Amino acid sequence: MGSFEYLKLTGVSYGFTYHNFVIEGVNLSIPKGRFVSIVGPSGSGKTTLLKLICGIYEPWNGDIEYICNDCDSIFYHPSVGYVPQIETIDWNFPVSVQEVIAMGSWNYKSYLPWMDKKLKNQIKDTLKILGLSGYEKRHIRALSGGEQQRVFLGRALIRNPDVLILDEPTTGLDYVSREKIFDILKTLNNNGMTVILSTHDITHIANRSPWVICFNKYVIAEGHPQDVLKEDNLLKTYGLSDYKIK
Repeated sequence: MGSFEYLKLTGVSYGFTYHNFVIEGVNLSIPKGRFVSIVGPSGSGKTTLLKLICGIYEPWNGDIEYICNDCDSIFYHPSVGYVPQIETIDWNFPVSVQEVIAMGSWNYKSYLPWMDKKLKNQIKDTLKILGLSGYEKRHIRALSGGEQQRVFLGRALIRNPDVLILDEPTTGLDYVSREKIFDILKTLNNNGMTVILSTHDITHIANRSPWVICFNKYVIAEGHPQDVLKEDNLLKTYGLSDYKIK
């Protein structure tokens, strides 16, 4: 069967209109088990890059490969969980925490919209990881912003993915909620899950991540935060000289 070893992007470019590239010539290699924070300004292509990695978009040019050790099939693809930046949800729609998390399994478990005992137990286990035990029947709109974000994270985790991809997972959250999300992600990563996220939070998230990628249409720099989050790289990334780590 084999196992996922690393993600490789070679010369990847993508855009939304002819000759107007959102990202261009991206080369990256992300090994299994890495915790990666991608930093860059709004409009820099971070979300597009994550959607390409997830397979939501297909690159115009270049290749995206999940390299597998001892795989029998050239079509191998690891399980990938994706947490998008903005959730569009009708807050008046009567949906529970349990139902939101179950949505992450329906597209491969079954087309039938009900939960068996096994799935309900998986949801309970996921909520325990998220620090939300006992929240199964709560209405999603009754939760705080941080709790809602953890529920959406749970929707991705119900797959038990090899690779977890998150687009700005802490945007709009207070300090305590950001710390809870970060601690959950670090625990998942310590247990072997590859975590790739985009963030504007240079001080609290990127600066504490083991590996950082400065990105604006292409990779400007990557490495350990103490080596990468320096004024010259941030100037190239953001075009502003006042981006400094405090």
